[in-house]
Amino acid sequence: MTIFNVITLFGGLALFLYGMQMMGDGLKKGSSDALKRAMEKVTNNPLVGFFLGLAVTAVIQSSTATIVLTSGLVGAGILTLRQSIGIILGANVGTTVTGQIIRLLDVNASASSWLNFFKPVTLAPLAAMIGIIFLMVVKSRKSETVGSIAMGFGILFTGLLSMTSAVAPLSESETFAQMFMGLSNAPVLGFLLGTGVAFLLQSSSATIGILQAISMTGALTFSSVYAIIIGVNIGDCVTTAIVCSIGSKADAKRTGVIHILFNIAGSILVIAGLLLLHNFGVLDSLWNKVMTSGGIANVHTTFRLLSAALLLPVCGKFEQLSRRIVKDDKEIGENVDRELELLDEKFFTSPALALSGASDAITTMARLARSAVAGAMENLQKYDQNVVAVINENEEHIDKLADHVDNYLIKLSPHVPTGHGNDLLNYYIQCFGEFERIGDYAVNLTENAGELIERNVQFSSVALQEIAVLKEALDEILGYTYRAFSAMDHQAARSIEPVEEVVDDLVATLRANHIRRLRDGQCTVYAGLTFLDILVNVERIADQCSNVGVYTLSVFDKNIMNSHHDYIHELHQGKDELFNTAYQNTHEKYFGRLAGIEK
Repeated sequence: MTIFNVITLFGGLALFLYGMQMMGDGLKKGSSDALKRAMEKVTNNPLVGFFLGLAVTAVIQSSTATIVLTSGLVGAGILTLRQSIGIILGANVGTTVTGQIIRLLDVNASASSWLNFFKPVTLAPLAAMIGIIFLMVVKSRKSETVGSIAMGFGILFTGLLSMTSAVAPLSESETFAQMFMGLSNAPVLGFLLGTGVAFLLQSSSATIGILQAISMTGALTFSSVYAIIIGVNIGDCVTTAIVCSIGSKADAKRTGVIHILFNIAGSILVIAGLLLLHNFGVLDSLWNKVMTSGGIANVHTTFRLLSAALLLPVCGKFEQLSRRIVKDDKEIGENVDRELELLDEKFFTSPALALSGASDAITTMARLARSAVAGAMENLQKYDQNVVAVINENEEHIDKLADHVDNYLIKLSPHVPTGHGNDLLNYYIQCFGEFERIGDYAVNLTENAGELIERNVQFSSVALQEIAVLKEALDEILGYTYRAFSAMDHQAARSIEPVEEVVDDLVATLRANHIRRLRDGQCTVYAGLTFLDILVNVERIADQCSNVGVYTLSVFDKNIMNSHHDYIHELHQGKDELFNTAYQNTHEKYFGRLAGIEK
């Protein structure tokens, strides 16, 4: 084997790893919505979790990604630790699907047989051609995803063929054959070799793929590779456990620990079983059998299936042991901890999950801001220090969520593919700041109420009734705004602007009324200035709601996205009959209330 063979070998390995990553990324992008829904619906039945973990890993081609996502869901409180165990066991089996695909190296058919289409030498260029067509010719939302999957598949098999070509000269090397024969008598060394390579490559599938390529030399026997295959399981889970433990809560860390415990227990059981069967002569026909690519894939799948079958009935013990190893977190009283846990960078491997976590956090901001405004408006009519304390606490939570959402979305942006996912990312970036400002204006309103109490100043009964009308209008517009964002409700978003225009009209009318009362001596100067300040805050709250409404409509209509100002201008010019009708009905409702006050 020359230096050129070595270069070809490592170049093929580079292509293999890149193709696997590209294919896996494409599969994750294409299935991330279904993945999220499936993961959230898992039950407490470990068997259901097992099949879910198996299916998800088979689809996204990465047990590490599945378990890291599971860890994030556990940390966010979407899954319990017990629910995650079945998924972890299933992920261990699902990762063997890659090896079963690579076994196509064994396809042997005559020149005219249709089976030749399944040989890697044919599949690789076919997949690459399909991939480049979807990437460069077909223009649709899904074309890039499909193209990435096909191109990754083609690159993976191209790398695999390069590796098999590079190691072909070793089939005639006596030294190489003797080296692997030596592993038959040194299973510990084989175990460490498998563990080390899997840890370095951070992929059990890639390590098994290398073994499958080397198997084409005919130098591998069952006795020389079984320990390597078992070691691969350990090396892979160490990397996963490290990733799961970074910046996570106790239960999220425990998912990584359970993964290690499961693989250690499974490895011990499989090794013990193999040695016993070998000593009794049961494995004599298999022990020195030359391993093909398909044989290695079958051994890998069988080992992991046996481990899962033996350990699934006692999976509760793994939970108990993990709790002894990883101690509970100290309790903290934040009521937005769940939302903060959802903003976990582990979800970057599945952008749909990450965006969903950001949506939940911003929805909580919207709910807290809406509640704060309602409380602040009530406090202007009847002051309550406890309400002020709640509003201030809500404001702290809103600010904390805003800071985390801001950083999270910036870090997430490189991972989000173009298309709908990127549109949602931009939408969330636009909206979270609006809810933060609404929370700020609610605090301003509580300060207005506090100033009145400090100076022992009271509003007139008419002013208090006017504030009640404003509160009702704010309740309506904030309700529409909350529904527009939380449910991506197009109709609710359309309903915001008519109310916003009426709020502007109310503010203008109440400002004129109050100035008249000041002139007539019906109100003190300080109370008058405070009332005018309240009107400013109310108007700004309605403006932020208007922004959220337009941003939401932009998600549905690209024309609005390109020109927010033109859209609002056309509405205010009376060019939309639906807007005109809604505005007229809302105007009559609230100005009818004002007319009743004046009478």
